[in-house]
Amino acid sequence: MLYIVGLGLGDERDITIRGLEAVKSCKKVYMEAYTSLLSFGLSSDGLSRMEKLYGKTITVADREMVEEKADEILTEASKFDVAFLVVGDPFGATTHSDLVVRAKKLSVEVKVIYNASIMNAIGVCGLQLYRYGETVSIPFFTETWRPDSFYEKIQRNKELGLHTLCLLDIRVKEPSIESLCRGRKCFEPPRFMTINTAIEQLLEVEESLGVSAYGENSRCVGLARLGYEDQMIVAGSMKELLDVDFGAPLHCLVIVGHTHPVEEEMLEFYSIK
Repeated sequence: MLYIVGLGLGDERDITIRGLEAVKSCKKVYMEAYTSLLSFGLSSDGLSRMEKLYGKTITVADREMVEEKADEILTEASKFDVAFLVVGDPFGATTHSDLVVRAKKLSVEVKVIYNASIMNAIGVCGLQLYRYGETVSIPFFTETWRPDSFYEKIQRNKELGLHTLCLLDIRVKEPSIESLCRGRKCFEPPRFMTINTAIEQLLEVEESLGVSAYGENSRCVGLARLGYEDQMIVAGSMKELLDVDFGAPLHCLVIVGHTHPVEEEMLEFYSIK
């Protein structure tokens, strides 16, 4: 059996009872470490706390391991119980859907144990979940790569009066372009996009395209470390949020669409005064 277990958004204690029972029953435990992070990141202290609570040695699985050695994990799961731990909910990232597809093709039985993810926890800011449109991802710009494919989706959401959740780029154990050109992998330091950087990039795209999906006066909600003890939620215009220090990762951003009076009341609690 391959168990894919959601860990929730905070720390090692946010695993469900059902998830914890599954992990304890497994011979091998992997933890995915590139689509998101728990509050302790990948520190040795954090991992040791997790291993102590779960009663298992945990193998950290980076992108390279999951994408290139998934068959090895699935071969193990065909012989004994294996747990694959995912921050948030198992299907919050398409990578984990791919793992399920590969498992089924190899006739490996899969059991999914769900948990909270950014996709439902975002409701804490007061904007109702069924009033969101398509979610977009904002990647880090480089000198030669400044994609704007998300812009059309935001514009379409705006036309429908829907809110847009923007997920911000996470780069963990990414090989540098220079090292790849030299034929060897040297990894860049971890990078986590801030709300401030996301807004700067969004406004750059807005200016270059000259349309009006949003602008510096568009109302947004910035959320940092959602699910952590020190989570931070601030509502204001893009221009106002640019001056806010949201602190440590992880960050996300919501571009507000048409609002219901109840949503307005909730947003007022988080608005910049």
